[in-house]
This record gives sequence, C-alpha cells and structure tokens, in this order.
Amino acid sequence: MYVFGDSLVDNGNNNYLNAQAKANFYPYGIDFYQGPTGRFTNGKTIIDFLSESLGLPYLPPFANPFNTDRDIMYGVNYASAAGGILEESGQALGERFSFSLQARNFGITKRQLQNHMNETDLQQYLTKALVVVILGSNDYVNNYLNPTYPSQSKFKPENYADIVINQYTKQIQALYDQGLRLFFLAGVGPIGCTPSQKTVARLPADKCVTFSNDVVQMFNIRLKTLVDQFNVTHPNATFSFGDTFQALTDILAHPAQFGLTELERACCGVGRNNAEKMCLPLLIPCLNRNQYAFWDAFHPTEAVHRLLALAAFNGPKSYSHPFNLKEIVEMAKVQI
Repeated sequence: MYVFGDSLVDNGNNNYLNAQAKANFYPYGIDFYQGPTGRFTNGKTIIDFLSESLGLPYLPPFANPFNTDRDIMYGVNYASAAGGILEESGQALGERFSFSLQARNFGITKRQLQNHMNETDLQQYLTKALVVVILGSNDYVNNYLNPTYPSQSKFKPENYADIVINQYTKQIQALYDQGLRLFFLAGVGPIGCTPSQKTVARLPADKCVTFSNDVVQMFNIRLKTLVDQFNVTHPNATFSFGDTFQALTDILAHPAQFGLTELERACCGVGRNNAEKMCLPLLIPCLNRNQYAFWDAFHPTEAVHRLLALAAFNGPKSYSHPFNLKEIVEMAKVQI
C-alpha cells in the first residue's frame, strides 16, 4: 500500500524536514505503542487501521533514512503535514512534501524496488499495490480559507476547486504512468466542524462553519466526477472515491451511536475549547480520549480514525463510490 497525504496520515515524514508542522513530542502518540512518532493524533491513524485490516505491517515513512529495502516491500507512506495538492498550500509552515513531491518520491521507491525485481515482476507487483490518497485539507485550511493567502480574493470557490482538481488529476495520472492501478481517493472532511474553525467563528456546539464546508464540497464533487471519468478512460485500473465528508458528518450527527460524548472541545490544546492553539509539548490531554471526536484543534482522535477506516474498508456505497477498499482488494485478486 502506498499512501499520499497530509497531517491526517503523516506518520513521521515531517520529523526529517525543516518543518513547523511536527507531532514528534508528547502527548502526541500517548496511546500509540511507540509513543510520539509524528502521527498527529493520540494513537493510530486511519492508515494504521487499514494496514491491520489488509494484513500489512505499519508502513514506514518515506523520509526515514534508516529504511531498508526490506522495510519498503509492503509499501511506503509519503504523507506530509501541511502538504497540499497545490505547491503553495501550507508554505507558511515551512518544509513539506506537496502532492507532486510525494509522487516524485514514489519514483525513488520504485527505483529501489527495481534492484530486487525484474521489470515484469515489478509491473505485476505494482498492479496489485493499493494507493490511498488523503489530500486537499491544506488547500483550504492553509490556503483558500486562510486570510494570509490571496486565493480567496483572486478566485471564486468553484474556480479554485477547478484549479485544485486539475493539479490533482495530473498527479494521479503520473502515479498511473508509474504502473499503479488500484486507487482509493479520499475527499476532504467537514473542516468547518473542527474545533479550530468553530472556535474562531464562536459557534454553538451543534453548528459548523457553513462556508468552509460548502467550499470543500465543491472539491469533493469534482473528485467524485474524476473517479467516474478515470474508471471509463483507464479500464485496466480501478478508482474509488472515499466520502470522508459524509462519513464524518454522520459520526458527528450521531455521536452516542459511536461512543462519543465530546464534539466541540479538542482533547489537547490551549484556550477556548482547547482549540486556540495546537497541542503543545507536555500539555496534559483529556483522560477519556476514546469519547472525544477531536484530538487537537484540527485532527481526529484514534477513536474517529478507527471509524473512518471502517467506513473506507467495508462501509456502504454512501461512503465509498463505486467500491470500498475490501471490494477493490478482492477484485484485484480475481483479475490478477
């Protein structure tokens, strides 16, 4: 499995970059068996849960200089906190791997694999590899919706969504051209419901920032359309859209059903709702972490990561279109 993403699934890449966006300190990782690794949550991420469901080891972060050729045989995680689809997204937070850089980094991994396989075997190996892309949040939080960026004054929301999806399309095509064939492309979640956005807007517990949610949905609609187009134009590959927005909206609408009691406050942070500043080193987090939806001002807890992984892996069509991950993997076994 090859993972391309941002801080939602970064598992340590930014530790090796000159980046402001890092999570390699306590209390991040308080519930993870290795402690703080660079994951932006208290425990496992959606990718860790998916790895378990697929029978894979936890993936190594690409930037770890100690990775061996053996470490990368089951896949690699290229995700980078503050990284976006557009090059400039997240630039105020220092070094990060944008989508195009992550795609380029996959090329480095492919060259490493060529040392151990002939071209035919490598081709077969890559056609069976699952690609998970979780990107787009920073193109809004750390670009379009951020007043320090000029994007909102330059582009209407629908025009901006077109620009983002055009760049996204190029990178997916580039990964396809490298030989990858099984793609699960996750949309952006309801970022207007994060503690950070709600606290800035001073909204009551049951309300979210409508404008933020509306603009990311413009991207999501285009991504779902792209999946349908690619399934027609690339018949030897499989593309699926993961509706993170719908899955998380349903979780937040029915918290008791999922064992959650706190949707407004972050488990770790500073200020109103623990959401005015990020989780800082050595802060004492909440104790009942499995009941909180959000770990910090932006990122979900392990409990919510687990629910999102379930939705992606074997959830209904309302969460994965046209296939969930389990179906993609089963179809690939039959085809190959």
